[in-house]
Amino acid sequence: MKKLLLALIGILALTVSKAQNKDEKKKPDYSKIDLSNRANDHLMIQYGYDGWSGTPDTINPSGFSRHFNFYLMYDKPFKTNPHYSLGIGLGFGSSNIFFKNTYINLKSLTPQLPFTNVSSTNHFDKFKLTTSFIEAPVEFRFSGNPVTPDKGIKAALGLKAGFLLKAYTKAKNEVNASGNSLYGKNYIMKEVEKHYINTTRIAVTGRIGYGFISIDGSYQLTSFLKSGAGPTINPWSLGLTLSGL
Repeated sequence: MKKLLLALIGILALTVSKAQNKDEKKKPDYSKIDLSNRANDHLMIQYGYDGWSGTPDTINPSGFSRHFNFYLMYDKPFKTNPHYSLGIGLGFGSSNIFFKNTYINLKSLTPQLPFTNVSSTNHFDKFKLTTSFIEAPVEFRFSGNPVTPDKGIKAALGLKAGFLLKAYTKAKNEVNASGNSLYGKNYIMKEVEKHYINTTRIAVTGRIGYGFISIDGSYQLTSFLKSGAGPTINPWSLGLTLSGL
């Protein structure tokens, strides 16, 4: 994931460098153009794959773990060069991490969060850990077409800070060691508890695309678990951003 973010930074730097060279040849008079009502990613919806780095072999994420994020953004173009702008917003982010043959006991009273291998005993066929955050993203943005950004290349680097709203596990279809269902495939168990989870998170973000669609990535700088509650796990994500307005 670090390599991905470095690649996004490199692409952004190359894009900015080319744009600067082009601007030096011909600089339009942006003071005569009204950009106050331009559409430049005031709404962002993100969906994609989630992963954890730093997990030991005893933790077994599996399947298509995924996120869904929704942000409302304020975009402030730079007066000297509206190719660049600052985006500040507020929104909601959620992550669903799926596991195979693993039971996570959020309600445990032990100092560390237990991740138990249950492959040789009764276990759930589907098991996920869900977290939801209220988030405040900040982006340094570049737009190849500052007058109509939805018709040009876009790139952004930033940070987002989040506060944990809820954490829970959801399990479905308990089976025995042979894989036979015990209570029917619709049997569901849900446990809500967040005392092991770090209540704040800081992540570095990046995205690049054209028009209303971008490829985005993020890497969480803070650990997913509280200090002493388990290994240092740094969540990361890779997905698509749909933006506009």
